[in-house]
Amino acid sequence: MRVLLVYPEYPDTFWSYKYAVGFINKQAAYPPLGLLTVAAMLPSEWEKKVQDLNVEKLDDDQLRWADYVFLSAMAVQRESVKEVIERCQKLEVKVVAGGPLFTTEGEEFGEVDCLVLNEAEVTLPLFLEDLQKGTLKRVYSTAEKPVLTETPVPAWDLINMNHYVAMSIQYSRGCPFDCEFCNITFLLGHKPRLKNRDQFLGELDVLFLNGWRGKVFIVDDNFIGNKAVLKNDILPALIDWMKRYKYPFKFITEASINLADDDELLEMMKKAGFIEVFVGIETPDEGSLKECNKNHNVHRNLVDSVKKIHNHGMQVSAGFIVGFDNDPSSIFDSQINFIQQSGIVTAMVGMLNAIKGSKLYERMQREGRLLPNTSDSNTDFTLNFVPKMNYSDLMKGYEKIVTTIYDPAFFNRRVLEFFKEFKPLRKRLTTHELNLCYLKALFKASFYLGILEKGRLSYWVLLLKTLLKHPRFFPEAVTLAVYGFHFRKVFAFYQIKNNTDTLGEC
Repeated sequence: MRVLLVYPEYPDTFWSYKYAVGFINKQAAYPPLGLLTVAAMLPSEWEKKVQDLNVEKLDDDQLRWADYVFLSAMAVQRESVKEVIERCQKLEVKVVAGGPLFTTEGEEFGEVDCLVLNEAEVTLPLFLEDLQKGTLKRVYSTAEKPVLTETPVPAWDLINMNHYVAMSIQYSRGCPFDCEFCNITFLLGHKPRLKNRDQFLGELDVLFLNGWRGKVFIVDDNFIGNKAVLKNDILPALIDWMKRYKYPFKFITEASINLADDDELLEMMKKAGFIEVFVGIETPDEGSLKECNKNHNVHRNLVDSVKKIHNHGMQVSAGFIVGFDNDPSSIFDSQINFIQQSGIVTAMVGMLNAIKGSKLYERMQREGRLLPNTSDSNTDFTLNFVPKMNYSDLMKGYEKIVTTIYDPAFFNRRVLEFFKEFKPLRKRLTTHELNLCYLKALFKASFYLGILEKGRLSYWVLLLKTLLKHPRFFPEAVTLAVYGFHFRKVFAFYQIKNNTDTLGEC
């Protein structure tokens, strides 16, 4: 059996980092971890290839080679998914599909030959058994939440690691919280399910032995969902592992803001080599936080919480949302002021959207407020529901936020605010940060940001002030400036698209 595992292309979004990765001669930020894990579950005698469309194009000969094309995707990859399915149909290649997009919206993809939904540890063996017997069903689905202790190590041999900025691993699935706009609990449940210590460290061993050095993204939706196991088992072992291997990795993950409430956990994560954590801030407005059931963000000084995490050597990147029913007219200025004061450099601001599988989607459906928009991007000036705020005011306010916070002067000021609070574990620049690839990135950044961009003066001011006040953070200053360039390019694309669409409607 010959299987081609295809990972669809991301559109231009904040998350794609499309305009940033090229500065260090990479093709994509992260590898297709889900597909690589599925590949490791397939029979060893099968021929398997992985084609990540964010790295390389897909040609017809590759499709003809395959007996089956396996697709896994998130909602934002929808357009690329449709293109791949259409090409497979023309060449009469069978498609097997799974992942979040198909689990929540499988009924939209009648062209797919077989849907293997939910978590592959449960449904993939059922598919493989029926395939062997010649009794395939079209849909394999289950409500069962598998333990992760039998999940295999991803098939890293199927990709070229050099294409990516960071490698990815998974430690847990599920989130103890239940935010209204999120569908994670629908997909993965409330109770975090964990890999064990030996399994987790074993996956790091494999990355290390494959020659990987640098960033590793622990992709859990909430890494600190079970603090007790982290503090008593996983982190002590990880701290020892990192010391033994001389700190080959820098960890990135996602967590809830209550991380800031636990000094011991913060210090352990710092010692273990965590350098960045994505936090869902969403909004500084408590009425809107209560509306979306983000109660763990309520009754706290969010700016102080962010700075405390910075003080423990982890950069906070964060998601922000506008469009809640309770948003006041002042929310746009409040968001700008909060982002600037907090020093959150990588601030990803988007429009609220009601995604399938979320309680928000169910509420909008009950209230008759759903719209047919299915762009799946929260940065493109579209909504899939009728907002309480005047639509025009909401769009203008959103544009004001993003135009302001990504403006080079505002953005670079925020970088310096972050450096005031940032206290990482390691003080000296590593070889990884000083290698030829990163020196080339500095020259590219200086050309594009320091010569071509309109805000070029603020770029040089950032570098000069960093050298004078925070010299050890010089690589971070260049990296973050490049992130700002990426955010501006993405937002400019959607501004142009929105204006064109508006003109077309007129």
